Amino acid sequence: MLDQVKTEAARTNLAPIPMECDAPHLKVTGELPRELNGTLYRNGPNPQFDAPGAHWFVGDGMLHAFHLENGRASYRNRWVRTPKWLAEHDAGRALFGGFGRKLPGAPAGITDDGGVANTNIIFHGGKLLALEEGHLPTEIEPGTLNRLGYCDYKGAIKGPFTAHPKIDPVTGEMVFFGYNAAGPLTPALSFGSVNAAGVVTRFDRFDAPYASMVHDFIVTENHMLFPILPITGSMERAMRGKPPYAWEPEKGAYVGIMKRNGTPADLVWFRAENCYVFHVMNAWEEGNRIIADVMQFEEAPLFPHPDGSKTDPEKSRARYCRWTFDLAGNTDRFTQTYLDDLTGEFPRIDDRRAGQTNSHGWYACANPDLPMFGALSGIVHVDGKGKRLGHYLLPAGDTISEPVFVERGADAAEGDGWLLSAVWRARENRSDLAVFNAQDVESGPVALVHLGHRVPDGFHGNWVGAA
Repeated sequence: MLDQVKTEAARTNLAPIPMECDAPHLKVTGELPRELNGTLYRNGPNPQFDAPGAHWFVGDGMLHAFHLENGRASYRNRWVRTPKWLAEHDAGRALFGGFGRKLPGAPAGITDDGGVANTNIIFHGGKLLALEEGHLPTEIEPGTLNRLGYCDYKGAIKGPFTAHPKIDPVTGEMVFFGYNAAGPLTPALSFGSVNAAGVVTRFDRFDAPYASMVHDFIVTENHMLFPILPITGSMERAMRGKPPYAWEPEKGAYVGIMKRNGTPADLVWFRAENCYVFHVMNAWEEGNRIIADVMQFEEAPLFPHPDGSKTDPEKSRARYCRWTFDLAGNTDRFTQTYLDDLTGEFPRIDDRRAGQTNSHGWYACANPDLPMFGALSGIVHVDGKGKRLGHYLLPAGDTISEPVFVERGADAAEGDGWLLSAVWRARENRSDLAVFNAQDVESGPVALVHLGHRVPDGFHGNWVGAA
C-alpha cells in the first residue's frame, strides 16, 4: 500500500507538504462575494514523517483555513498537534505505522498513538472540533488553529467518535456514533447525541453483525441507520501481519435501523447486495419508507482482500446511488438504484435540509475522458431526484476537493449560495480556492483565491460564518 501511495504521490496531489505558513493577503481573480464572511476549514492527512507500510488514511492531520472577509482572503495551515505528532516531533521520526501499530524502537511508555485528527472539522455547541473515527474529538482554537485538547463533554462520552456526525438543522442536536467501541477491531458501535448547547443527552452501545469500518451513517428526522459493510476488521489478521482491514464480501451487507428515541433492542437489520459506501449525501422519510442517497462502490477501493490481493478497479469506483427501505414491508431487503454512471465522491447538500427532502446536491466527479482513473476533476449539481442540473470539469490534470455549500444568507432559498472547493493546478503544482455559484457550476468559478503552494488531497471541511 505504501509503494502504491508513493507512486500516486509522484504524479498527483497526495504527497504531504513539509511546512506551516500564514498568507495574510492572497491574490484573488474575479470577485469574492461580499456575503462570504467567515472561514472555510479543511482537514486531511499530511504525515509529519514517512512511516513504513502506513496507509494514507492514517497520516497526521493538517488543517487549512481560508478566511474570507469583505472581498479579501487570507490563509493559515497547521498540523494538529496530537500526542502522536508531539512524540514523533520530539523523536524526529515516525513511531507509529497506523491503526495503533507501534514501529520498532518506539519508546515503551507510548502505548497508543492517540489519533491523528485528520478527517473532518466541524463547529457545534461553540466548539471547533477536528475529527477522525478512531478517537475522541480534538478541540481546535478558531483563528490560531492551536490544539486545545480532547473533547469528551465532561466525561459523558468515551471511545471512538465518527468523523461524520449529523447536525439536525431544526433542533441543533448533533447525532454521532463510533465503531470499535469495545476496543480495536471489535463489532461494538456506540451512538449518542449532543444538544445545541453542547451537552450530551444520550450515549449507548450495541454489537453489529461483525467488525466493520463504518465511515459514515444516516440520520433522518426520526431514525438512525448504521451501514455494516464488508470492509472487515480482524485482530487475528493484524496479529499475523495481514491487513487489519480488508474487503471480505462473504460477510454480507447490512444496515441497522433504529428510531432516534429508541434503544439497541429496537434495531431492525436490512440486507442488500454487497457494496461499500464511504459517504452519504442525505436521507429523508416518505411515509413508511426511508430514502438515502449515497456514493456506492461495488467493491471497496484502497483496501485489499484478506490475502492482500487488490479489489477490481473497475468495480472500485463510487456512483450516485439511492437506497430505499420499506419499514412496513414484509422483507428485510432494501433496494439499491444507481442514479448516474459518473465516478464521484464527497457528496454535499445545503445542510439546512439535512435529514429532510432536498432539491439540490453536489459532488466531486471524475473526468471520464481522462486516463487517470479516479482523479476527481469536476463538480456535478443534481436535483432531488438525481437529475443532473449542471456539470463542470477542470482543465486536464487538475483535481478538485469536496465542494462545501455556503448559503447566501440565513433566509436564502435552498441551494442559493456558493460552493467552495480547493483545486490543485497540476502544471503549476499549487492550489487555488475556487468559489462557484452553487446553481450555475457550469459557468465555472466566479472567483479564485491563489495560493503559492499545494493543499494536498484531503478529506472534509466546513464553513464557519463570522460571528
